[in-house]
Amino acid sequence: MKAMIFAAGLGTRLRPLTDTMPKALVPVDGVPLLKRVATRLLEAGAEELVINTHHFPEQIAAYVAAERGFGVPVHLSPEPEQLLETGGGILHARSFLEGSGPFLVHNVDILSNLDLRRFFAEARPEALATLVVSERQTSRYFLFDEGMRLVGWTDLRTGEVRSPFPGLVPGRCRRLAFAGIHWISDRIFDVMDDYCLQGRFSIVDFYLRAAAEHPIYGYVPEDFRMLDVGKLDSLEAAGALVRELGEAAPLCDSGEKSIHL
Repeated sequence: MKAMIFAAGLGTRLRPLTDTMPKALVPVDGVPLLKRVATRLLEAGAEELVINTHHFPEQIAAYVAAERGFGVPVHLSPEPEQLLETGGGILHARSFLEGSGPFLVHNVDILSNLDLRRFFAEARPEALATLVVSERQTSRYFLFDEGMRLVGWTDLRTGEVRSPFPGLVPGRCRRLAFAGIHWISDRIFDVMDDYCLQGRFSIVDFYLRAAAEHPIYGYVPEDFRMLDVGKLDSLEAAGALVRELGEAAPLCDSGEKSIHL
C-alpha cells in the first residue's frame, strides 16, 4: 500500500517557527510532525511513501535521508514553482501513486487516534474516494446523504452551498467536517483526465465536481480524536494528545532506504 503525505504547505499560522523550517519538521513533544505521521502510516501497512514539498524542500529531503527513508521507499514530489494545492499535488505525484490500487493521503499536520487499518477495511470498494469526517465544530462542512455519499459542501460563515445536484436542501443532509485523511482509488487519475485537469486545483473542488458521477463517501470513526496542528497555540495541546495516545516517542525501522528526489 502506498501513502502520500501532504507536506508542501507554507505553515503561515505556525510562524515564526516556519520562517526557518517547513511545517512538516515542526516538533510535537520533541518529534517532527512528519515522523509522527510517517510512523502511523507504516504501522498501518504502508510500504511506500510519497511526500510533496515546496517550503524549505531541502530540509525535508535532508531529514528523510537522515531517517534512512523511515525504512521504506520514499519519493519526494517537489512543487518548486508554486503550491499546486491538494488536488494538483496528488495529480503531480501521479507517477508514484498510479497502478498499485487504492492509496492513502494524509495531511502532515493532522494528529489523531484513527484506526487506519479499520478505515481501509471498511472503505467501500466502489468508491472513488472515502473521506474521514466527524462532527467536529468548524465553519466548513461536507454534506452527505443518508447513505453517506457526498452530495455537497457548505460554508456557515458565508452561507455558501455548493453541490453538483440541483435543488439540494442542505438541511436534509448530514453535515460533517473533513479530517484531512482520504483513501483514494487510483482510478482518480483517469477521472482527472476526463476533466482535463492540470496545474493547481483543490481536491475539494474536484470531489464536488466528480460526486455527481462517481461515488465518494464519508467515513465517521468511532470515538474519534483529532487535532489540526495549524497554529502555535495548538502545539501544547498536540503534545498532550500524543502523550495520551502513547505516541511520545515513535520509532521507525531505519534499515535500508530508497529515496527518490
